[in-house]
Amino acid sequence: MKKYAVIYRSVLMENLQYAVNIAFGFISYFIFIFVFICLWNYMYASPGELIAGYTKEQMIWYVMITEGMWFGTRSATVTRQAATDIRNGNIAYLMNKPYHYTLYVLTKYTAEWGIRLPMYAALSISMGLTMVGRLPGFRPISLLATVPVILLGITINAVFKLSISLISFWIEDSNPFQWLYDKMLLVIGTIFPVEIFPAALQPFFKLTPIYTVCYGPAKLVVDFSWEKFLEIVAAQMIYLAIGCGLMFFLYGKGVKKLHVNGG
Repeated sequence: MKKYAVIYRSVLMENLQYAVNIAFGFISYFIFIFVFICLWNYMYASPGELIAGYTKEQMIWYVMITEGMWFGTRSATVTRQAATDIRNGNIAYLMNKPYHYTLYVLTKYTAEWGIRLPMYAALSISMGLTMVGRLPGFRPISLLATVPVILLGITINAVFKLSISLISFWIEDSNPFQWLYDKMLLVIGTIFPVEIFPAALQPFFKLTPIYTVCYGPAKLVVDFSWEKFLEIVAAQMIYLAIGCGLMFFLYGKGVKKLHVNGG
């Protein structure tokens, strides 16, 4: 574990030098959230109205939380690094290092969002309190249970994105699959909560990683319940196990393929 701690610290210190550059991304986030605040203010015609079981404040806070996670954890590390290393042959050098390549990529990614996410969280809270107001029924104590769920959701997303990158061992370009995954995640569960979609589709969405990556953590913030908490954590444990199993399987098969072909 010490070698991964060293990797984490070195990447963290490196990214601290670019905190100002990260802050420039606030402009895109502000515009995006401002547009959605205007949209939901228009959609909620009367005070106290519910849409899909959400009040206006809950809906806007939900979008700010999920978009804060989206902007705060975006990185080419889990999306492109593995695919690039495989295509240019650098993987043959990296896989002989005294660490597991996939864990190295995940550690590096964690250090990157360890800088970005707190910055976007602070921005989200500031915008929410200024432009929307306090979240009705929110209990700060519930954050003790919600923060681990958020971290698990980010990890699950990273594992699946890295798994998609690893298919570059067999295909030329994995970017189209990354694009499809990102757009599903963005539309279902990030911009809109699962409840906004037809009831016939909701059980299907709850069987996908979308339920555990963005919807679950944001749902617990805006409408916390211990029943929902246990349901989401159980689903996260299952998907984390599936994602890690898939990631290690693809990497192992890919490395074996390189050895067979003399890579």
